Amino acid sequence: MIGRIQYNAPVVLTFSLLATLVYFANNAMLGSLSEYFVLQPDFNFSDPASYVSLAAYVLGHSSTEHLIGNLSIILLVGPIVEEKYGSANTLIMIVFTAIATGIGNMLLFSTGIIGASGIAFMFIILVSFANSQRGRIPLTFILVAALYLGKEVVVSFQNDNISQFAHILGGILGAIFGFYTERVMPVQRQKIR
Repeated sequence: MIGRIQYNAPVVLTFSLLATLVYFANNAMLGSLSEYFVLQPDFNFSDPASYVSLAAYVLGHSSTEHLIGNLSIILLVGPIVEEKYGSANTLIMIVFTAIATGIGNMLLFSTGIIGASGIAFMFIILVSFANSQRGRIPLTFILVAALYLGKEVVVSFQNDNISQFAHILGGILGAIFGFYTERVMPVQRQKIR
């Protein structure tokens, strides 16, 4: 017997649907939504669109490959993260990572930023804490951090229009969230309905 389809990870699924809608709507409108979904390096404090784009740039993507690449990681590991940390905490971590990465990018670089790569890397690191025990450092975390973040440090010296900074900072924030929630925050497994 085939069961009903379950909206099993509301934050991750809603984020993914919004990113997909933004991508196709922006393409259909010939890029007219870009001011809201691309974070420019020259933040305009008097323009409301700048404040929106400070967090919303993670919903924008530059190409179909960019969108699919980020969403494949987010949809693969995001539900595990949301199951472990709860929907509310997952949403807080997404928004915090988006804003922190955006501010860091504006302060350190003269380029704009677009896409959910920082969120994807945060999830990759967070999922390595999936079955960790309080007071112990999971070997999976060490190996995942060495592989994913180590690679980003090595390729950060290439000129390839990819924000390795977003990847690295997303991974660092994932590690901080993983250790913080294991030590301080109660794990909230309730889903947003």
